[in-house]
Amino acid sequence: MSLKIKSAKECAFDQISLGEIMLRLDPGEGRIRTTRSFKVWEGGGEYNTSRGLRKCFGLRTAVATAFVDNEVGHLLEDFVMQGGVCTDFIKWSEDDGIGRTVRNGLNFTERGFGIRGAVGVPDRGNTAASKLKPGDFDWDHIFGKLGVRWFHTGGIFAALSESTAALTIEAVKAAAKHGTIVSYDLNYRPSLWKTIGGLKKAQEVNREIAKYIDVMIGNEEDFTASLGFEVKGVDHNISKIEVDAFKAMIETAVKEFPNFKAAGTTLRVVKTATVNDWSAICWHDGKFYESRKYNDLEILDRVGGGDGFASGLSFGFLEHNDPQKAVEYGAAHGALASTTPGDTSMATRKEVEKQIAGGGARVVR
Repeated sequence: MSLKIKSAKECAFDQISLGEIMLRLDPGEGRIRTTRSFKVWEGGGEYNTSRGLRKCFGLRTAVATAFVDNEVGHLLEDFVMQGGVCTDFIKWSEDDGIGRTVRNGLNFTERGFGIRGAVGVPDRGNTAASKLKPGDFDWDHIFGKLGVRWFHTGGIFAALSESTAALTIEAVKAAAKHGTIVSYDLNYRPSLWKTIGGLKKAQEVNREIAKYIDVMIGNEEDFTASLGFEVKGVDHNISKIEVDAFKAMIETAVKEFPNFKAAGTTLRVVKTATVNDWSAICWHDGKFYESRKYNDLEILDRVGGGDGFASGLSFGFLEHNDPQKAVEYGAAHGALASTTPGDTSMATRKEVEKQIAGGGARVVR
């Protein structure tokens, strides 16, 4: 059974995301602790899907977020504009001059190489996005009057504060009420939850959000930590994934949450920071669909690969309403996103479809 997706003609937006966008400071091939220069990008787990859908797949997208009204905030706004994502739903917070009460988030991230894994050092306390709360956005206007085909948010934003958790619940309820497809990337981050109730609070919040989700996205650790579903046969380091056991967990999850119409995840075996086995699976309407396998995928920058999967999966449903195509678009887009620097995708739709068709890396002239 296909997802009941609104037609593009009746909606102003194909997709809107709700989440925080941080300024990423990237030392390139170097390390944070020794670098003398950084390249800057924008990035955010939820926003990255909107940018991928716009820049790679050409859909109409927007982001609901907040920045401080200063030069760094407007630099972030400029990045969003360059990505073609609508900025109408950005909230601006007054700058206090030194960032004591509100600030823009920073994310220092190094890519890793070989035996040295990637490292992320977020600096996001008291950010403008973390202070967002219920009532800050007119969801009935957005989903009801303007019209949105697909709404995406995730566990990173929900974990920023008690108020963002409440806002996430408000948003998914409103989207569901207006018939918008709702996707959610569990994206469990223990460092975010530890100051607002830890694992117990994470499961309480995420299980409430899960009641309103159509398409649930997350890896084996996310489903276990955020929703309490164990994956049998997964070792502590997740160096090997038993796909059958993971499928059994998904089937358990959809029994408890019958509102799930699809569930997707990437399957990643980390051999080194530079070489991963990569693929994806999608559950839909009682069946599982597996992508082609990208064994020994060479990674330039793994950050954003999962978001590339989420946006590709969304596109497959929005464009074709076909779970096999959705998981293939997701896996191929996520793989390509891992071959470029920064959090956001630099791939084109033609490149994605070339990979789905089995294309290689021969030079294009």
